[in-house]
Amino acid sequence: MDGGNQEFPVGRRWPDCPGADEILGCGSKGDIRAWPGQASLCENASYAPLGLSHFPVAPKGFRPGLYSGAASRLGITICLPLVVRSFSSHTDSGGPHVLPKNVRNRASSAIFHGAIKPMGRTLTATIPPATDTRFFGHPRGLATLFFTEMWERYSYYGTRALLILYMTAATVHGGLGFSVVKAGSIYGFYTAMVYLLGMPGGWIADRIIGQRRAVLYGGILISVGNLCLASPSITAFYAGLALLMMGTGLLKPNVSTIVGQLYSPEDRRRDAAFSIFYMGINVGALVSPLICGWVGEKINWRLGFAVSALGMVAGLTQYLLSGSKLLGEAGLHPSSTGDLERDQRQKRSGSLVIAGFLFVIVVLAVLASRGVISITAETISNALGWVLIALAAAVFSWMILGKGWSLQERKRAGAIAVLFIASAIFWAVYEQAGSSLTLFAERNTNRHLFALLGLHHGEDFLYPASWFQFVQPAFVLILAPIFAWLWIRLGSREPSYPSKFSLGLLFVGFGFLVMVPAARGTNVSPHWLNVSYFLSVMGEMCLSPVGLSAMTKLAPSRAQGFVMGVWFLSIGTGNWMAGKAGSLYETVPLPKLFGIGAAVAIAATVLLAILVKPTKKLMGGVS
Repeated sequence: MDGGNQEFPVGRRWPDCPGADEILGCGSKGDIRAWPGQASLCENASYAPLGLSHFPVAPKGFRPGLYSGAASRLGITICLPLVVRSFSSHTDSGGPHVLPKNVRNRASSAIFHGAIKPMGRTLTATIPPATDTRFFGHPRGLATLFFTEMWERYSYYGTRALLILYMTAATVHGGLGFSVVKAGSIYGFYTAMVYLLGMPGGWIADRIIGQRRAVLYGGILISVGNLCLASPSITAFYAGLALLMMGTGLLKPNVSTIVGQLYSPEDRRRDAAFSIFYMGINVGALVSPLICGWVGEKINWRLGFAVSALGMVAGLTQYLLSGSKLLGEAGLHPSSTGDLERDQRQKRSGSLVIAGFLFVIVVLAVLASRGVISITAETISNALGWVLIALAAAVFSWMILGKGWSLQERKRAGAIAVLFIASAIFWAVYEQAGSSLTLFAERNTNRHLFALLGLHHGEDFLYPASWFQFVQPAFVLILAPIFAWLWIRLGSREPSYPSKFSLGLLFVGFGFLVMVPAARGTNVSPHWLNVSYFLSVMGEMCLSPVGLSAMTKLAPSRAQGFVMGVWFLSIGTGNWMAGKAGSLYETVPLPKLFGIGAAVAIAATVLLAILVKPTKKLMGGVS
């Protein structure tokens, strides 16, 4: 039979479809077109949701796939009725259960793995990521994530380039007039928290809202936060920093997790995908100091933060326009324990914890603003150091000793702990680019344009100190393809993850060792910083992209967002230490300050080299 033009009021059974347990009509008038529950059981049934003329007879074996989200992924807007949740036998014992009009089923579905023709228009399902090679051999969805992260990093590094300079600038020059100690403490607290909050941000995505919504909400908070920094109010300044911390905590770990979800564990494109993704990070970081730094230092500090906000708005726009079409199911839903009631309890308890945390923050802020309690930047920063130590200990105690983990997962947690410590030390040295090295660029470096060429200068162009933060991402863009080629070229001789981490620490240690003689002078050549940045980026190429990849491989499937948050916790810990180092700029002799950074990194290199083999065993075959 051809049921293509048949229409049924709500409550009528679909003929020749005895296996369907649930049928729901969907319409706005008296006559409602019915929806068959399962095409393979209703080979003669037609598909006629409201708003479409009708679907032709479904071919044999045609099965609608799981639907979650709107039919906009197929390029159409329709009133989508219920798809069968369960099937009994082909023997009807009592007929199908008919749900009331306008009732929606959470499990409703409509991604069609084939072509359909509503109103004469052919629609084809999105290409599955596993077979999609439209973006340099990778899924097209990787481009969406690439540009989302690129604009987020544009925003972050634009703000970072200006932050400590803005805080230490005199009020007559439009700055806040903070002391170096206070500014360094705030800088360390802020940069640590944007990564520290990646852990709850990953958990919220895993258990409550899914990675896709977490990225969206995070981007909104970042945009608003930067606009708050553009306000002349000191209260708005601190509120803006808080919004930036929370927004980055939601966006940063989860956009990386979605990248991993585009690929199966066996897909050999995964590591290359993270290298491409990492390029997006550095394109944003490359451009933002030049634009935001120039506007902030040469025109107006607060206008520089507003320009930073525009970048995140651009990233959100392209994410909303292309994400639903290109990312498939990646990151769309929170993970499930398999127990619906337990999932709901976790969502409720998690929401209460989040609300309680925000309430406490608001109360403390109000009390501090009214002088009821005394809270200083130094006090908060020092307290954060203890919190970071306690949090790291608690996380790894739970992952290694807690219940619910398999033996292999516990061993891999041990490997993550080793890489965590190495990462924290690396970033403690590397991230001084935004604290002590930025102050060195402003106060101790010859920033006249001709000095770059080794020429004598008169009153030529004096470029902003924030422009030095463009140097590292520039080296990344140059070195990233070289290192990607190198790892492939080495083949079976490619170093393991622990070995690469050890190399990363060695290079960043040498980068700071170079600064020791430079720190004894004033108005020194800019090439001291350039050489230091080059060596630190050599280390970054050995540690950062492979670290992202290692976390996605070592993480249990049910806790990928959380483990990615743990990775960012290590970066946050390093950023906190970098901020504390910056706060010592005026109280510790610079050769000693830079020498300590070099010594710690090189000592960690030796220790990790000794631990390479034991760590590889803990990784359980991950490479």
